[in-house]
Amino acid sequence: MGRGRVELKRIENKINRQVTFSKRRSGLFKKAREISLLCDAELALIVFSTRPKLFEYSTQPSTERILERYERYSYAERQVGTNDQAPNENWATEHQKLKARMEVLQRNQRNCMGEELESLNLRGLQSLEQQLDSALKHIRSRKNQAMNESISELQKKDKALRERNNLLAKEKKEREKRLSQKEEGVLQNNVDVTSVSVLVTPPPESLNIGGCSPEAKGSEGRSTSTRPNTILPPWMLRPTKE
Repeated sequence: MGRGRVELKRIENKINRQVTFSKRRSGLFKKAREISLLCDAELALIVFSTRPKLFEYSTQPSTERILERYERYSYAERQVGTNDQAPNENWATEHQKLKARMEVLQRNQRNCMGEELESLNLRGLQSLEQQLDSALKHIRSRKNQAMNESISELQKKDKALRERNNLLAKEKKEREKRLSQKEEGVLQNNVDVTSVSVLVTPPPESLNIGGCSPEAKGSEGRSTSTRPNTILPPWMLRPTKE
């Protein structure tokens, strides 16, 4: 005989109810994982126990993304069905939507800061850890990129300064070379002028003051003049009266 039909009703025994909840919850999450893998579907499951305790499963890193997508689709459908409603009602719906969105973001922010973690279960903590790890990887990647860009910019500046230094050193050597050549030219000009002046000035000849010329001395043997070898004024050479 086959198994009879089981009547679905609340289990009165608390222990049996808890055991059945754990088994059925695991089977439900398994079926959700199978349908997401087989059909490439995005889904999210949220289960609250009687304690109460939250159990969730999501194909995305966080359940909030799928809930946001659900809110967008449901809001669009409500907008299509309520085009004839009053503007105030539309603004009220939009206000509630933005308020819920703000609460979710604030809760996520507090969780990222390490606050109000008591409301998260093991899966929620694991999802938060994955988000923080991904954020840290992104931050480290951006830090390394900024450091590499800074190092590359400093290397370019160092190269430019080295080229500028080499250019200035080359200009300094050329200037010193020109100055040395100019000084050598000035010294050479001074030496040339001195040599020319020495060549033009005749050497001093021997003076024969008041005597005979060397030719006369050679012919006569000696000078017959009794005049002293001095230059005397004409009036002294006149004969004196006796």
